[in-house]
Amino acid sequence: MLTLPNILTLSRIFTVPLLVGFLWWPQWAPGYAIAFALYVLMGITDYFDGYLARAQGTVSKLGVFLDPIADKIMVAAVILILAGKGVIADWHIIAALVILLREIAVSGLREFLGGIQVSVPVSRLAKWKTTLQLVSLGALILSGALPHWDWVLLVGLVTLWGAAVLTAITGWDYLRVGLSHMDS
Repeated sequence: MLTLPNILTLSRIFTVPLLVGFLWWPQWAPGYAIAFALYVLMGITDYFDGYLARAQGTVSKLGVFLDPIADKIMVAAVILILAGKGVIADWHIIAALVILLREIAVSGLREFLGGIQVSVPVSRLAKWKTTLQLVSLGALILSGALPHWDWVLLVGLVTLWGAAVLTAITGWDYLRVGLSHMDS
């Protein structure tokens, strides 16, 4: 069912290779500026696909399936390319790894719980985690476009660690719920 919300979600998935392409050359500030604009646009479409689906009463199984996948693909791709190109480096790799591992673990857990028809609602803390994560990655991308503005990189790294801490807490919350539904 190709409704406008689903088209917006699919556009995020199909834009990821373009985003990665612009992030490929860390010394190319205009590429990072374009990547930042794409990243912001992807964030806006993420908001509007859900808003429109609810407002129009067109929430679909395809949209419910694709939306979290689109988010995870974008986040994982940005983290990997920024780490690979040295924007996220040294000890900050640990924060990025915590975020990636939690995304994989929670996806698997949600699939397991869905199979036994248990739903785990998104907590307010998980929404804060997502917000910090998106701000962090946006700031890290923007730091490549504004290499002389050291504070932008600092904001990106500090919020990356904040997101990692909230990621660990919310990941543990999901795991606790999941373990309570598993056989001994």
